[in-house]
Amino acid sequence: MRLGGGLLVLLAAGAAGAGWWLLAGLVLAAVAAGVSARVPEPGDAQVDRVVVAVARLAEVTVYAIAFGAYVFPAHRELAAAAFVVVVAGAGFAGLKVPTIVVRITGGLLLAAGLVLLVVCVAVTPVGTSDALRPPDFAGVLVAAVLALPFLRPGGREHAGVRVLLLGGVAVLAAFAALYQLGAVRLGLSLTSLRDLLSAADADALQPLLTAFAVVATVVPALAAGTGVRTQAGLPGLAGLAVAAAAAYFLPVLPVLVAAGLVTVIELLLGVRAPVQWNA
Repeated sequence: MRLGGGLLVLLAAGAAGAGWWLLAGLVLAAVAAGVSARVPEPGDAQVDRVVVAVARLAEVTVYAIAFGAYVFPAHRELAAAAFVVVVAGAGFAGLKVPTIVVRITGGLLLAAGLVLLVVCVAVTPVGTSDALRPPDFAGVLVAAVLALPFLRPGGREHAGVRVLLLGGVAVLAAFAALYQLGAVRLGLSLTSLRDLLSAADADALQPLLTAFAVVATVVPALAAGTGVRTQAGLPGLAGLAVAAAAAYFLPVLPVLVAAGLVTVIELLLGVRAPVQWNA
């Protein structure tokens, strides 16, 4: 579920920096996410709990920016800030989506995404071909960091299979977008997936994309809000206020970078946790 909300904005950000090498970045992120499935959760030390809470808050901010851009583009900043307060705040207060609903919704999102991919690949692109640049290792690494938070599995059960599925979906989505728009045009717009449907002469599917954006951002933001409450307790309310301000004032790229870097720190803390326990 997290992947859908992240893809709404990270494809454009990744393409702007890496071009067609975004595909390599997504593969690298999927490999890292698969390896991270074996990493223990961070411990109960204060620093560990704060890092995990910040990671969830950064993800919420990404979802908020995506929601504002795709659902209320005329009032993107205000909608993004309100999203954090209402949706993540509801998760913080204890509102949960039943697991069966999450699974059904995830299946529907996957089906909708596949429909969009088929439409985009089926239409021949017009004048969007880009020359393949030499390998940009820095761009690939940045793209991998941007994608990592949204490719990590939500649980341990069948984690490897789920990472493989998520990675495949991400690569297919990126290929369809790059094929139809080209790397330059894909990287120009925060709402490049709307441009993708327009380029594929599929504007009739724009309402479907809007519905996709609502579900793909609201559901994981609720879960992230719950995670903030679990890790930070009542002081997490201050974190939600900071996230709302960040969603209002910041562009998406620094928020994505922050989410990726904090996720890396979270994984490093998980690697350290068993060592401390044995000591």
